[in-house]
Amino acid sequence: MRLQKIIDRLMPPALAWRLGRAARERLELERFGHFYRVFVAAGDLCFDIGANLGNRTRCFRHLGCKVVAVEPQARCFRKLTKDFGSDPGIRLVRAAVGRQAGRATLHVSPDHVLSTLSQAFIDGTRESGRFATTRWDGAEEVAVTTLDELIAEHGIPSFIKIDVEGYEAEVLGGLSQAVPALSIEWTPELAENARACLKHMGGLGDYEFNLSWAESMRFSRPQWRSLESMLLLIDEFEGETEMFGDIYARLKVEANRQTHGTGTISSRV
Repeated sequence: MRLQKIIDRLMPPALAWRLGRAARERLELERFGHFYRVFVAAGDLCFDIGANLGNRTRCFRHLGCKVVAVEPQARCFRKLTKDFGSDPGIRLVRAAVGRQAGRATLHVSPDHVLSTLSQAFIDGTRESGRFATTRWDGAEEVAVTTLDELIAEHGIPSFIKIDVEGYEAEVLGGLSQAVPALSIEWTPELAENARACLKHMGGLGDYEFNLSWAESMRFSRPQWRSLESMLLLIDEFEGETEMFGDIYARLKVEANRQTHGTGTISSRV
């Protein structure tokens, strides 16, 4: 019997689980870090909107970035506070992000990654069958801030990650200036939500776009798309119930910096 198998059999299950978790986190940091280095470098500011349990926050911090992590769910925010509350490079904000500041009702699911402010997300993914058996039987009244307010307080971020289960257009509705780069989660059943996000970004600046399917952390193609091309892709996959992904946007002037300053994006994915 190999030595590793003997160690695995003798090791207490709790210790084995903890070591396994640590290994998974290291691999995740490597995979995510390789991808996000396209957009950020040490010292940059990142916004993690919909931080959930903080895997993107952890990645950005691993890359040496300062992070503003925004999360409305009570149980997720407790975890964020436990893991990151003592880190001076991370600012934790317990709030949702929307078009206007105020208060809102968060529809809470036992599957915390699916909690949302968007009734359209719940209805659309139930009807499509993607989350037909998911429950949203909890509710939390949460504070709502805006991207403009976060920028006024913390500065302009180099990158904004937005993952808010169908509420992305409302989040971007509270942004009135271009930022170098950002991402939004794309659920094909909610095509109008994605279209609204893309058109809003197009009104803020000269952006180009790419897509990463699911959690692959790879771009679907080395060439970036125009706004018109990305809108056509949204039309093509409207109603798709198996796939999902993240849409990435970067200012073309930022793309030139990446290409001529720190290496071409296609060489890193």
